[in-house]
Amino acid sequence: MRTDTVYKKAFNRAASMLRDGQLTGDLPSENELRRQMGVSRTTVRKVLGELAHRELIAERSGVRTAGRPVEDSDYYPDAETTSRAKHVEQQFMEWMLRGDTRPGTSINELELARQFGVATNGIREFLIRFSRFGLLEKRPNTGWLFKGFTEDFALELFEIRVMFELRSAHLFSRQPDTSPLWEKLAVLKIAHTELLKRIESRFHDFSGLDNRFHRLINEASPNRFIDDFYDIISFIFHYHYQWNKHDEKQRNQAAILEHLAYIDALESRDPERIKRACRAHLGSARETLMRSLIVFDE
Repeated sequence: MRTDTVYKKAFNRAASMLRDGQLTGDLPSENELRRQMGVSRTTVRKVLGELAHRELIAERSGVRTAGRPVEDSDYYPDAETTSRAKHVEQQFMEWMLRGDTRPGTSINELELARQFGVATNGIREFLIRFSRFGLLEKRPNTGWLFKGFTEDFALELFEIRVMFELRSAHLFSRQPDTSPLWEKLAVLKIAHTELLKRIESRFHDFSGLDNRFHRLINEASPNRFIDDFYDIISFIFHYHYQWNKHDEKQRNQAAILEHLAYIDALESRDPERIKRACRAHLGSARETLMRSLIVFDE
């Protein structure tokens, strides 16, 4: 993680809680804030200190209360709240998506480093990491080559995705009421609703929201192997299928509605309802992926 990434992300989270009215009157204890935000007490104390310094909260006789209104300028930029590896991944995915990158495309480390504003070794680490999946290939003295995907590769990967997510969704529904995952889910539900209202002009934003939603579900079953596997899931399912531009707005709109139904199922905590919503959404994602591969090969 880049310096203070965890702290800055936690600070932004606390600022949003103040702005949204989740923190009103006397603020909760440090321990309660730590639980709500999912960070260490040391990080919470650092966040509270900075909030007080900026007068976003006031401290009197050991009691903390909300201070002045939170403004957009109070937040740390997204680039400062994302790890270097995640930043490179996001930039690379956007580069491929916006550029309609095709199999056989050459990839130059130095050019990407300049374009993304990161060190060359950060680009190299990312490319080496993804080359394990056979999607990228290092060519001697000529840089990297994007090899693309095959139907068999995508289908095998999809089978694993369904198994992982069904398990995670089940575990999500069993989280206690005090789990911060429910609050994160509520925030994402609002984000989906807002995007749906602005779908005509913002349908391209769905890929990022889709990524956030599915990663949140997998937080219910923290597993380093699932986390690593989900990076390649993001690569294919959140970006590759969008190379098929036909009906992109309609497809994303339908996916948002599926997400909202999925969220409602999770909130119901009904195992069968959750399973149906999960399978229905992933089934649509599979069809979209397969159609994109057909278009891609034509």
